[in-house]
Amino acid sequence: MATTTPTGVREAEAHGGSAAPMSHRQIMEALSGLLLGLFVAILSSTIVSNALPTILADIGGGQSAYTWVVTAALLAVTATTPLWGKMSDLVSKKLLIQIALVIYVLGSIIAGFSTNPGMLIACRVLQGVGAGGLSALTQVIMAAMISPRERGRYSGYLGAVFAVATVGGPLVGGVIVDTDWLGWRWCFYVGVPFAIIALIVLQKTLHLPVVKRKVKIDWSGAFFISAAVSLLMIWVSLGGTNYPWMSWQTYVMVPGAFLLGLVFLFVESKASEPIIPLRLFRNKTITLTSLASLFVGVAMFAGTVFLSQYFQLARGKTPTMSGVMTIPLIAGLFISSTVSGQIITRTGRWKGFLVGGGVFLTAGAATLGLLRYDTPYWQVAIYMALLGLGIGMMMQNLVLAVQNQVKPEDLGAASSLVTFFRSLGGAVGVSALGAVLGSRVTSLVSDGLAALGIKGGDGGGIPDVAKLPAPVKGVVESAYGRGIGDVFLYAAPFALIALLLVIFVKEVALKTNSGLQQVANSETAPGGSAGGAEVTMPATSFTKEVAAMTPVAILDDRPVASGAGSGDDGTPVHGIVRITDGTAINHAKVTLISLQGQQLGRSVTGSDGRYLLEAPGAGSYVLIAAADGHQPQASTVLVGDASLSFDVVLSGAGGLAGTVLGAVDNLPVVEAMVVVTDVRGEVLGTGKTGDGGGFAFAELPAGDFTVAVNAPGFRPAALPVEVGGTGATRVEVVLQPGAQVRGVVRAGADRRPLPDAKVVLVDAAGNVAGTTTTGADGAYAFTDLDAGEYSLVASGYPPLATALSVQGRGAEEFDVELNHPEG
Repeated sequence: MATTTPTGVREAEAHGGSAAPMSHRQIMEALSGLLLGLFVAILSSTIVSNALPTILADIGGGQSAYTWVVTAALLAVTATTPLWGKMSDLVSKKLLIQIALVIYVLGSIIAGFSTNPGMLIACRVLQGVGAGGLSALTQVIMAAMISPRERGRYSGYLGAVFAVATVGGPLVGGVIVDTDWLGWRWCFYVGVPFAIIALIVLQKTLHLPVVKRKVKIDWSGAFFISAAVSLLMIWVSLGGTNYPWMSWQTYVMVPGAFLLGLVFLFVESKASEPIIPLRLFRNKTITLTSLASLFVGVAMFAGTVFLSQYFQLARGKTPTMSGVMTIPLIAGLFISSTVSGQIITRTGRWKGFLVGGGVFLTAGAATLGLLRYDTPYWQVAIYMALLGLGIGMMMQNLVLAVQNQVKPEDLGAASSLVTFFRSLGGAVGVSALGAVLGSRVTSLVSDGLAALGIKGGDGGGIPDVAKLPAPVKGVVESAYGRGIGDVFLYAAPFALIALLLVIFVKEVALKTNSGLQQVANSETAPGGSAGGAEVTMPATSFTKEVAAMTPVAILDDRPVASGAGSGDDGTPVHGIVRITDGTAINHAKVTLISLQGQQLGRSVTGSDGRYLLEAPGAGSYVLIAAADGHQPQASTVLVGDASLSFDVVLSGAGGLAGTVLGAVDNLPVVEAMVVVTDVRGEVLGTGKTGDGGGFAFAELPAGDFTVAVNAPGFRPAALPVEVGGTGATRVEVVLQPGAQVRGVVRAGADRRPLPDAKVVLVDAAGNVAGTTTTGADGAYAFTDLDAGEYSLVASGYPPLATALSVQGRGAEEFDVELNHPEG
């Protein structure tokens, strides 16, 4: 049983956070630095992808180097994303994202000094470490500040930043590469000023609670997952070019990666703080969305990586024009992510966008498979727009679906889990598809040059198409056009698999509490709108009067006074609203009225519990204080000529909230009946769990209670609960599966039902699990059974004992037939 205390609230306030919902302005201020940091990472990445043909033509390197410059960063992102996510559950999220930004900037600066592909690839690994932190932590921090129901709206802003940075990167990169006095090295330097601004803005605007607990990082798990992914990617990157697919390298690397993966799973199952908690995969939604992200990553990164090569190498465009020509892809992503986010916020429905995104993603990848070097651009634009629409609908909403399913303490690990699988799919996909493209282009160029009577051409390097002779240029463009089209054709089945997976995801209504609110145990029950039971508790007339008062605005978390008495000529009345243990109450409503019932002023306490009112003059007044989760308090105050200090102590009106889960699959139990009784057995409230398995009872007095839960297919459960004086007490009820065995006892040659037959059920240990007598119709039944082996003994004719295996939930039919022994 988990008991709520005000610790989380006090901690949030002490570090600039709040358990109350953040306003739109506060969220946008906090997101400004966050999105600017993400903008820097995406901008630098897209600048490089567009400039790579020029960069590699300068420092040397072929298709393998091109692929590895992209893959190295993706590999680092993939390997470190779970580590960043887990660390965000343990230490300061603000500090972590600042560290990630610094790492990314350092990698970018050093990359600008690269003199060979090896150095550039190493710098890209460093960039990937930082980018992994930025991509994972952005999602985690958004989940901490914003409720799932509202997150769709702000995820649209994130998608817009992604789109602007993606379309701006190639344009800026193209201008830099095409400008002689700048050179390609400025592709890495240009983001540094933006990064510095992002660091400053983050320091000023991002305020989150600092977690105070012992940090324990699963370094063994991080090592083994990195090793497994690295070995797998080395195999797919070099296979088919440096060595045949069926070779000793394959026979070593593939089993080696599989073995390292098994070791990783073993280490995670034993770790106290695993970077990927394996228990998360008990949730069907998390499992399906993670797998879908894996296949989305293949199609997503294929689009952003290989389209740049297509326009430059297959159509002979400059880097600048290459960026301009990818605008339909970015426009589709921008529109779909923004519009879907707004609609999700208004309706709370998100699965339709996942399915629609899967359809568009599959259609876009399949149609891009028709690419050739001379495909009309208007057709290419439509194909790219379809792909962009699919990416925009799926990228953020997959994360949203997972975040809506987990507890606040798992937000970091769960968010990074989706990002990890998306990056893994992108890394492995780009490596494999890049290897296929390199092999395909080499073969096509060789065949094309041979047809022209030119010997020795192998197409192994990244060519400068503009400098090639006309016949050779045509061969190279045709080879790249056809090869890149084939790449998208290979990516289309992966997009289709992602579509099939999201079809089976169950839609759960979005919660209305942010991660910080859930951690601080606000008055909304766990599950919030995701299935909390609507339970009406009796309210006193005084509570109703207080609830009917005009709401008071809350500005900057300071006491706010309003009303007739808030002028310069009044006498100040001030003090602190506390609970019985002395803790100040934030956002308590304090009202001053005359003895005749006229309202004279209102105030709302700040984070220190202080209120401020002004009485019109000396005399007697009534001071009313009320706060969510507490019993209202009314006091008579005598105001003189000087200011009056008067503190108010509110007694708690606790609440009870919780979740009902199944013991076997650990999934929420929907429509379970929950009953709360007091020590005398009187029923105080009843309700049913919603889609998220949640229930809530408000305004229970402090004391001891019994919570009883029953649901079809489960054994009933009851547990004692002690409700505190403040806040909501949280409980988790686990129901064991309850099987039923029923049937009919028959006897005689005509197999007629046998009444009054005694039926005994004995478990495997020899204990009697139940005894019953058949009715007039010969029927018997046993309920609330555990799965296992039993013996069924029926008597009343000659006795008969039969072995019986009970599988689990649901009713199982087992008829018994009694006969005289022969002879």
